[in-house]
Amino acid sequence: MKVAILAGGAGSRLAEETEIRPKPMVEIGGRPILWHIMKYYSCFGFNDFLIALGYKGEQIKKYMVDYASLNGDLTVKMNKGIVDVHGKPSPDWTVQMIDTGLKTQTGGRIKKLADYVGKETFMLTWGDGVSNINLHKLLKFHYSHGKLATLTAVRPPARFGHLKIEEDGKIIEFSEKPQTAEGWINGAFFVLEPKVFDYIEGDLTQWEKEPMERLAADGQLMAYQHASFWQCMDTLRDKYILESLWQQDNPPWKVWED
Repeated sequence: MKVAILAGGAGSRLAEETEIRPKPMVEIGGRPILWHIMKYYSCFGFNDFLIALGYKGEQIKKYMVDYASLNGDLTVKMNKGIVDVHGKPSPDWTVQMIDTGLKTQTGGRIKKLADYVGKETFMLTWGDGVSNINLHKLLKFHYSHGKLATLTAVRPPARFGHLKIEEDGKIIEFSEKPQTAEGWINGAFFVLEPKVFDYIEGDLTQWEKEPMERLAADGQLMAYQHASFWQCMDTLRDKYILESLWQQDNPPWKVWED
């Protein structure tokens, strides 16, 4: 099954980082967040990726092309110009990178992947968020209802620390937890049928507006509720949260062995 990743936006709210690189190439623990996302899918057996490029997409292309040589041991035969890569094996990924335009909106980027998806069910996510969602259970849920689209509904992380305060002003608890009182939001991690392309008009269509609104109105949009970890990287604060989690013993989304 193919996994489509939207990686073409400018990431303006993370401008301190994205002035020099596309947001999916912003690093967490020395690796682009795009790598973390692909590594996560791969652990569930999904190794066939479609990456929709746009802003500074050439950096993502270069990273994928150079990945094996940059992450393995090399033997270079200088007089023949031969480079042998050996040592630690690279992931068994097939990565198709498609230029979808600088100004294209999310829906338009998705529609440009139609020829690559074909007539098969596919997964879709954004290139800036991680989770510990069980992808096999997500897929099972999608097949169980027979509709065109499944999104993963998540609890939004608290924007500010939650406090418990005694009458004298003493703080007895400080925590940053999902806002369970705030309902559910779209956490991406979609499973989609190819007929969803019919809901997208063109390059300027935003997937989160008309297509999803029409899918919902037609009874074709279902929610897989995931109450555990989910975190996007919209701002520097989000990046610092993810970096801090990565430095802990068991980052929530790290389900692979080093």
